[in-house]
Amino acid sequence: VYNFNAGPSPLPLEVLEEIRDEMTNFKGTGMGIIEMSHRSKEFQSVIEETKSLLFDLMKLTPDHEIVFIQGGGTMQFLMESYNFLHTRAAYADTGVWAHKARDSAAFFGEAYDANSAKDRNYSYIPEDCLIKPETDYLHITTNNTIYGTEYWKFPEVDIPIICDMSSDILSRRIDFNRFDMIWAGIQKNLGAAGMALVILKKDFAKTARTDIPPFLQYKTFIEKDSAYNTPPVFCIYTLNKMLHWIIKQGGLDIIEKRNKEKAKLIYDIIDKSNGFYKGHAVKKDRSRMNITFNLSSADEEKDFIEKAKENRFIGVNGHRLVGGCRISLYNAVTIDACKAVAQFMEAYRKDHQ
Repeated sequence: VYNFNAGPSPLPLEVLEEIRDEMTNFKGTGMGIIEMSHRSKEFQSVIEETKSLLFDLMKLTPDHEIVFIQGGGTMQFLMESYNFLHTRAAYADTGVWAHKARDSAAFFGEAYDANSAKDRNYSYIPEDCLIKPETDYLHITTNNTIYGTEYWKFPEVDIPIICDMSSDILSRRIDFNRFDMIWAGIQKNLGAAGMALVILKKDFAKTARTDIPPFLQYKTFIEKDSAYNTPPVFCIYTLNKMLHWIIKQGGLDIIEKRNKEKAKLIYDIIDKSNGFYKGHAVKKDRSRMNITFNLSSADEEKDFIEKAKENRFIGVNGHRLVGGCRISLYNAVTIDACKAVAQFMEAYRKDHQ
């Protein structure tokens, strides 16, 4: 099938085949990666190599820490605020995931919207941020999977920025060093569901609270090299495989070029449809990762989704909260898959317009 699910999402076939081949015998150990001790030298080498690959791909400076934490993005909504919200925290209101982050922070202090795109149903990225005095950090969601918007110009503020990059991390070349903290659930672009990759500047990490349970302190994961308890070994392993795959493709510049081409194939069909397909996001803020659109009615959208499934296009339904249609184009989605779904969309339009 052609897999356009918004997450968990496709992995490259060659990566899946490599995982399959190593599942019973990882590097000659006679054990699969999910069977061996997380404190073994074999698995410790996976952790160290994974961090090294991230430093190289993201061009991170040495003043960063990288940790791997169970629970995915939802756990990070809790942990970031529990650690760093001392007085108040600002949230860029670009949709549902920003709300979830803000609402988690409200348990620990004042959490407010620095801006909001609610007035236009989250179809754009607000440019300005209103930051109150004594604000500890600004949280942004770099790509909004539900509404199909993405940051192309990041806020300029005088406080630390925490980025939820769950759905567009390593899909393009940006200056990752400008952010004080980056985290991402890896199940969209970088591996199997169940873990968040967390990258912190060392100076920012030092501002975290230490009067909270050890398991919820970033300090604990840094000091114990992500092995305070049994880490999510399979997730780290799949992340390692995906980083090698990105490098094999030619690195982030090639990945970005390909993602531009993929998104253009679908947006061109929408833009040339004379309103048959109605894109949700304004053009300047369109996401390359999640293309969201509507047809003339809910019934027609239901038919489109059913016909797509009959043609082996899976996961083109919109999020349950907003309906409509969505095509997700994460790194592992191929150009051939995009060409095929674009041809289907054009044929469907001709049959129904």
